[in-house]
Amino acid sequence: MPVFALLLAWPLIEIALFVTIGGAIGLWLTLLVVIGTGVLGVALLRRQGLRSAERLRQQMGEMRDPLGAAGDGALRALAALLLILPGFLTDALGALLLVPPLRAALITQIARRVSVVSMRSDQPARRADGIVIDGEFVEVDPDPTQTPPRTPLGTPQRPSGWTRH
Repeated sequence: MPVFALLLAWPLIEIALFVTIGGAIGLWLTLLVVIGTGVLGVALLRRQGLRSAERLRQQMGEMRDPLGAAGDGALRALAALLLILPGFLTDALGALLLVPPLRAALITQIARRVSVVSMRSDQPARRADGIVIDGEFVEVDPDPTQTPPRTPLGTPQRPSGWTRH
């Protein structure tokens, strides 16, 4: 129920802030702030994608805890998305997530609730009930000279656009 109330309250808060701040600073300055923070968010998101992937790869290579790098990258991306969304509340939350000590505190709080389990690639997958699922596969490329299978109505079955490589 609290999530539902938040989803209902969020747009109302944004509208109230638009009216209040727009009345104080004027229409054109309000539009400039909203468009400017959106452009800033897009620029941050574009830059963040490459940097966070490289930082995560580097920390994985050094055998350090990747949760900090992944969490930092995720919170920066969330900050950029909040800046892209129009509204003063989302912009304020996005700007707060750009503050490094606040991000570090959030990562620490999240890390207390999340457990990271590393699994080697040579380990078989285990279900929660202890059953081991192990298997092998062979990738088979379809032979283009064969006729396609027929559907129950007799028309040739063509491969879907979703399965073409």
